[in-house]
Order: sequence, then structure tokens, then C-alpha cells
Amino acid sequence: MPKITTNFTPNLPFRNPHFNTIYRPLFMRDTISYERKRVITWDNDFIDLDFSCIGSDTLVLLIHGLEGSSNSNYMITTSKQLNKNGYDTVCMNLRGCSGEDNLLLRTYHSGKTDDVDFIINYLCQEYQYKNILIIGFSLGGNLALKYLGEYDAIPEQIKGGIAISVPIDLTASQAELAKFKNKIYLTEFLRTMKLKLLKKSEKFPDFKLDKKLLFKATRFRHIEKQYTVPVFGFESSEDYWKKASSKPYIPNIKHTTLLINSLDDSFLTKECYPYSEAENSTNFYLLTPNYGGHVGFLSSFSNSHNYWLEQKIIDFINEKVILT
Repeated sequence: MPKITTNFTPNLPFRNPHFNTIYRPLFMRDTISYERKRVITWDNDFIDLDFSCIGSDTLVLLIHGLEGSSNSNYMITTSKQLNKNGYDTVCMNLRGCSGEDNLLLRTYHSGKTDDVDFIINYLCQEYQYKNILIIGFSLGGNLALKYLGEYDAIPEQIKGGIAISVPIDLTASQAELAKFKNKIYLTEFLRTMKLKLLKKSEKFPDFKLDKKLLFKATRFRHIEKQYTVPVFGFESSEDYWKKASSKPYIPNIKHTTLLINSLDDSFLTKECYPYSEAENSTNFYLLTPNYGGHVGFLSSFSNSHNYWLEQKIIDFINEKVILT
């Protein structure tokens, strides 16, 4: 029964899920020196990888969340703590998220695991790492879980995965995000997505974008109707949510894997806490602390005491994942 318990109890203001969620991107200032490698994809596009290496034989691939990048605070802090504990890291910037627009009309979506598979095979072929681990945050966590349960031919170097704050059921989560309590987050997501789509419409004149409808968009389905559904070949938003969700793939995961979803995450619903899947698995672990918000997991205003999440990641790798 791979269910992990925890006694994570942050200081009072961080027990508020919105405070914990917002504090990290707005007030956590950390820096890291990456070495960028641009990888040309099979479809003549590119994906930018940002490495932070210390000479380890184990590499951790990190995948950011919706509209994030390798410069998102959770990517930087996790990379730095992994480096301090003896692991190399590489941050995968999803298409169009590295600070430069990608070449194609297609960018990324919550279930686009072909890019993850491509990058993993690239890392295995081009580098001599004995072990590779996958860590994904939010949308990136959905990609990590879906990949681990969807693909049969996973390279032997892959030893396990960790996913944090993951909306594993997109149908339920998108409805939850549309509620008033999450308006500030949804508005910011839509703002950056709208800007990117406007650039795409200028770059690809044949892409028929209804700008009036775009400006009026207040829910993800409004964006998906104009972009995700037609560009990626889904039948509808409902079809996209169903096919892109990682939850149905969790029972197929054969690698040692951990999902950390806080119980107060305002993005998630009861469908996003796969207790039965964890109970019926020998290698899928579930950790559900009472607090943490969405990709927050901060405990105080002191930076030196704000690595609960990073420590849980490192503990799981050291204690549960078998490295060669």
C-alpha cells in the first residue's frame, strides 16, 4: 500500500492555500546558471533544454507547468537542491516556453507526451547517464505520469518519476479552475496564452483566429475551441480533457513513482487524489499533505526553511528509487 504520510505543518500564513500558491512566484527570488542546449525535433522544430550539472551519473529531467519555464522558481530551487545532493539536472522547456517562440503552429498541451518521449530518448542516446529520473510540476507532472503509464518501450536508464500538484483528471480540474476562488490564476494563464496565440496568428496567416472571441475568452475551453482542439486534432474540449488526463494511465506505471498533491490545492478536486490506485500498486506512491497549495509547499518567510518539497523529492529518490 504505497501511501506516504507526512506531518507538514507550515507557519500560519502559509496554511492558507492561496497565500502558499502565490508567494512562491511573486516573492521567491533565486537564481541558477544553466547551460542551454537546443534540440532539433523530428518535425523540424526545436526544444530548449537547460542543464545544471555537477558531474553525476544520475540526471533528473524536470518539466514545468502551464506557461512556466526553466526559470520558474520551483524549477530553479529543485534543480539547485538536487545539485547539492549529488544529482545533475536538465529542465525541459516545453515548445514556446523558453523565451523564444517555436517554429511551428503547434506548441504543447497537457497530454503531449511525444515530446517527452523524444527528449528522453535524446538524453539516453547523447549522454552516458546510468540513471534518469523524471520530475514534473502541475501540467508537467501530468505529462510525466502519462508518459510513464502510456509508453511500453521506456529506456532502461529511466528509474522512476515524481509528480507535484497534478490535475490528473483534466475534466474535473478545468471546471474547478473556472470557479471564482481561482479567478486570479485563470486570468493570468489566459493572459499569457492569448498573447502567444496572437503571435501565432501573425506568424501563420492560414491559422484562422477569431480575435474578438479570443479577447473575450474567460475559460480554457474558449482557448481550446480555437486552438488546442483544431490544431491537435481533438474532437472537442471534452475529448481533449479525456485523452490528455494522466489518471487512466496510473495503473500501468511500472517504475517507482511518487505523486504529491496537497489536500488544500484549489486547482484540484477529489478525482485528483488516486488513493485506490496507490493502494492497488506496488510502485506508485501517493503523498497528500494537508497544506501546500498549488506548487507551493512553503512553510515560512525564511528561505533557509522553505525546502520541504525539495527534501521530499530527494528523500524519495534516496529511499525508494533503485539507482545503478
